[in-house]
Amino acid sequence: MKTFVAHITSVTLVWSCLATAAIADWNQYRGPRGDGVSQVKDIPIEFDEANNVRWKTAIPHSGWSSPVVWQDEVWVTTGSDQLGELRAICIDLSTGKEKHNVLVFKTLKRKIDAGYAFDSPHLNSPATPTSVVEDKRVFVSFGSQGIACLDRNTGSKVWERRDLRIYQPVRQGSSPIVDENNLYVAFDGTDQQFFVALDKATGVTRWKVDRKVNTDWSATLRDSGIFKDKGGKPNDNKKAFATATLIEVSGVRQLIAPAAEAIIAYDPQTGDELWRVLHPGGFNVAARPIYANGLVYVFTSGLKHSLMAINPSGKGDVTDSHVVWLTKRGPSIPSPVIVDGLLFMVTDRGGIARCLDARTGDEVWKMRLAGDHWASPILIDGHLYFSSKQGEVVVLPATKDPPEIAARNRLNASFIASPAVGNASLILRSTTHLYCITQGHRRTDQQLAADVYPDTPAQSNSKTGSAKDAQLQELAAQLKALVVAGKLTRKEAAELYQAAAGKPKSADNKK
Repeated sequence: MKTFVAHITSVTLVWSCLATAAIADWNQYRGPRGDGVSQVKDIPIEFDEANNVRWKTAIPHSGWSSPVVWQDEVWVTTGSDQLGELRAICIDLSTGKEKHNVLVFKTLKRKIDAGYAFDSPHLNSPATPTSVVEDKRVFVSFGSQGIACLDRNTGSKVWERRDLRIYQPVRQGSSPIVDENNLYVAFDGTDQQFFVALDKATGVTRWKVDRKVNTDWSATLRDSGIFKDKGGKPNDNKKAFATATLIEVSGVRQLIAPAAEAIIAYDPQTGDELWRVLHPGGFNVAARPIYANGLVYVFTSGLKHSLMAINPSGKGDVTDSHVVWLTKRGPSIPSPVIVDGLLFMVTDRGGIARCLDARTGDEVWKMRLAGDHWASPILIDGHLYFSSKQGEVVVLPATKDPPEIAARNRLNASFIASPAVGNASLILRSTTHLYCITQGHRRTDQQLAADVYPDTPAQSNSKTGSAKDAQLQELAAQLKALVVAGKLTRKEAAELYQAAAGKPKSADNKK
């Protein structure tokens, strides 16, 4: 009997260890299921620059890609326009020390569409798509600059693709995803839009499909109070930044791949289109779809922000038949979290957190967190973590009743990348550093004093002053039109103009 009990105990421990290992592998954008939900427990609710911080490591150059975790490794990407480099960096999860720093690509000259008087790469980073990490491989994407597969143990390059190129005036943000055989990723630019599946082992194209989303852009602009001679850009409604999601419906796999002005489902094996929902004016889609409660939840952006819940059982154009509910009060950038029939989200501007009934779209509660939220929230052990560009991480219980804020954690940081979880630690990437938040750890005064914050080098500009002035005048006219149309506030327009001009924010805008 004792032998039997010992055997059962050992089997239980093995399965427990296996389950913990599986949970720990936050290997893609928004986690192993792509939904921002972690099963890990014992993550601190309260922390600051010293308390409950195992380590803090500076990441060079610029990158908004979210960290991904495999066992004892954290991978991020970064890039430098000045040096013309795109890199993948691996950090030891236990120590914060660098294990690999791989020069993946030297940058290619960015194509410029002559129809764009103002090109705006400063609104994004050189390294925004999030990587995917597996046991032996790391898949890194820099959009049109290239996709590569690296050996996880050595950092050496297994294969690369640099021929998949589009023009994206704000650079690209769509992250790759993988299944057993393929890597999938979207290319949605102003000049062309396609979705591609690559063989994971070789990088060879398995299939490539044109998005073929055609809407009346002029009519959409007019409906929004914008006219082409006073604003709007050519094919601006063609670009998107979203990451796809693989789901299974009645035993059939679907690849849910948001495009600009349409949500499209493909057969992941062949690339054949299964269904689509059109949403004219809802371009610049950034949030990753989530499949829950038998519904696909998708945010749109652009001129018409909305959150829709779609029944994925249809065929063809199901715009008028399979949208179960829709609300126009959704965020533009961060993805939601869905748990226990509740959908939690936060607006990218102003930090308004909302809870909806995920089955009906009815609002349950809302509250102001403050701040600007480009990072997606994450759910850990019944608590939601919201990280803002102002460096605050607000923690709320994920409840149906209006919650009390559990913690407001202030760090010397700005968060755009979404968090990750690994080995009972919360991994936060700021615009300058990686943080490892772990219960019971504390950074010393010496470590705090040694923190280095890299200066942001001035953007080089080869254009003449007169050309720059002309571009700024054109931008000012476009921003004014958006303010008049109610699409931007005066403050937001001023911040965009100052960023383009390379000027520091005024005292009013620093508040």
